[in-house]
Amino acid sequence: MENLKLDDFTRYKFLSGVNLCSEGNYACFVLHEPLVEENKYASNLWIHNVEENKHYKLTSFNKESNFIWLGDSEHIVFQSVRDEKDKEKLESGEKFTQFYKINIHGGEAEKFFRVPMSVGEIKEINKNKFIFSSIFNPAEKTLEGLKDEDKSKELKRRKEEKDYEIIDEIPFWSNGGGFTNKKRNRLYLYDIDTNKYEAITEELMSVGSFNVSSDKSKVVFIADTFKDKLPITNNIFVYDLNNRQLNTLINENEFSCVYADFINEDTIICLGSYMQRYGNNENSKFYKINIKTKEMICITPDFEKSTWNSVGSDCRYGGSSSVKKDEEYIYFITTEEDSSYLNRIDIDGNIEKIIDTKGSVDSYTVKDGKVLFVALRGLKLQELYALDNKKECQLTNFNEWVIKERNLSSFEKLAVETALGIVIDGWILKPINFDENKKYPAILDIHGGPKTVYGEVFYHEMQYWANEGYFVFFCNPRGSDGKGNEFADIRGKYGTIDYDDIMKFTDEVLNKYTNIDANRVGVTGGSYGGFMTNWIIGHTDRFKAAASQRSISNWISKFGTTDIGYYFVEDQQAATPWGDPDKLWWHSPLRYADKVKTPTLFLHSDEDYRCWIAEAFQMFTALKYHGIDSKLCMFRGENHELSRSGKPKHRIRRLEEITNWFNHYLKEE
Repeated sequence: MENLKLDDFTRYKFLSGVNLCSEGNYACFVLHEPLVEENKYASNLWIHNVEENKHYKLTSFNKESNFIWLGDSEHIVFQSVRDEKDKEKLESGEKFTQFYKINIHGGEAEKFFRVPMSVGEIKEINKNKFIFSSIFNPAEKTLEGLKDEDKSKELKRRKEEKDYEIIDEIPFWSNGGGFTNKKRNRLYLYDIDTNKYEAITEELMSVGSFNVSSDKSKVVFIADTFKDKLPITNNIFVYDLNNRQLNTLINENEFSCVYADFINEDTIICLGSYMQRYGNNENSKFYKINIKTKEMICITPDFEKSTWNSVGSDCRYGGSSSVKKDEEYIYFITTEEDSSYLNRIDIDGNIEKIIDTKGSVDSYTVKDGKVLFVALRGLKLQELYALDNKKECQLTNFNEWVIKERNLSSFEKLAVETALGIVIDGWILKPINFDENKKYPAILDIHGGPKTVYGEVFYHEMQYWANEGYFVFFCNPRGSDGKGNEFADIRGKYGTIDYDDIMKFTDEVLNKYTNIDANRVGVTGGSYGGFMTNWIIGHTDRFKAAASQRSISNWISKFGTTDIGYYFVEDQQAATPWGDPDKLWWHSPLRYADKVKTPTLFLHSDEDYRCWIAEAFQMFTALKYHGIDSKLCMFRGENHELSRSGKPKHRIRRLEEITNWFNHYLKEE
């Protein structure tokens, strides 16, 4: 067995988007692999034969990730760019999406159809018609039908316009999406026979998720129409594909919906929240809506669980929906305590847990009750599993080599009562080759969110630090997910009860694990964890070094510069820069920067619009001004997801910078 290496993650395989065909005998999923030299990820489609329990690679151009099954259960349609002429057109600024069709039983992929825009999600209506979403930009003319001369003029105009950004609404940018002013996600219908498409939503309406009814006659979608300011609420619409009529089901401007689908021809099940008691982070409930009467009834009034997978890991790539329909059930993921599980609910609100094994369900598919899913289990990385009579059967071994060839540290759970009746959960990873007679340095790792959780799943950075001779410890303080609304509600309390929980957990770790040298403990975290790292160094000198990642230092500047600031800050801090600026400043780590004695490394991406890089600049400048050893490492072309899906070379550099910083202060005498 060898020690885990810093760059071993470049050999990991990441699975996502698993989906069974309509007959349920084949499943397709995406396999992602880091390509270090090219500094990107290869994404290819794989097929799993359910009856023979075999899987094989379907595509090999390294660019296939967005796919759908056709109704015949033999063909898959996917997006790709394969010929050089298409590459040249895209590089020139022309926007289009080329779809290919491939038979899963053999043969080459063939061009299927093409639309002159970038397609997001796509669904089949019948063999000739599709519905898809695409970002609509009113400032850009379509190139379809233009003469070569006019096309060249439009492309030249687009190139010149890249020197300008006109902003007249908020948010004006989004993390991972760049500048978004006036851009809307519209729904379109496409007819293969006529090679024509048409928009079915308005220019200022932005669509979220959408689903097609079983008889392919209607589409339900979530959307909001706005000017000047994007609301945190949305509405539900039904579009009749036969008579081309749009029907508004909910238009209350008080409800935030995250999912809607037909449970039968007369009823829609939706998942959402009125946010009345616990604000924006309030857990959603299920409702049923009568399409004809528009009556909306909550079918889970006492349901308090989180309905998404918030279990953290740095070993995923690619996304998947956490809510799906199969027959008369809606399937959904819950995060409970330190794990995520798969459940289903019927039209009457009866809930049944389908997958109850601890860990993380990252992607799943259901057909006629048959379940396949991608999961993190214990010290194993992602693999594909099947569920048989509630028993899990592992189907793939893409990452089995990690368990067989690398030293890994096991989880040791530690529950700590931090206040009367408040128990938080945490874990400790011992150094590899732990020696009872030695003293070791340690790293406290703080998760983001704050409404996420740590669990007993593989975390590359933590396992690497354990292999480098560190104790690593981490916990779920108040504000975390998994224990209901009240536990997660720290609105107006950032830096108080959450800070107390983390410090009391640290006290208990040091008390119980006496092999930790209390004078050589470091702290790190990203996003909310970056905020808390900044907060900690301004309120205690107990940590010898810190690494603050994609952090928050000033709630006033965050309010006006980030994609969620204008509503997140007011909701979470219970104040605005005009209503109570003193409160925002009180909760800002920057206020306490003159008290900092801890050498601190800051890591931030220049395209992080969730926590803009100005947050790191301010804290870094303050520490330098006050004579504290500090350094800032900026990553160009990366966003808030650097540690999870950043370019491979950047992820290597990030972990090198953090590890070297801690090695210098926690290991070197």
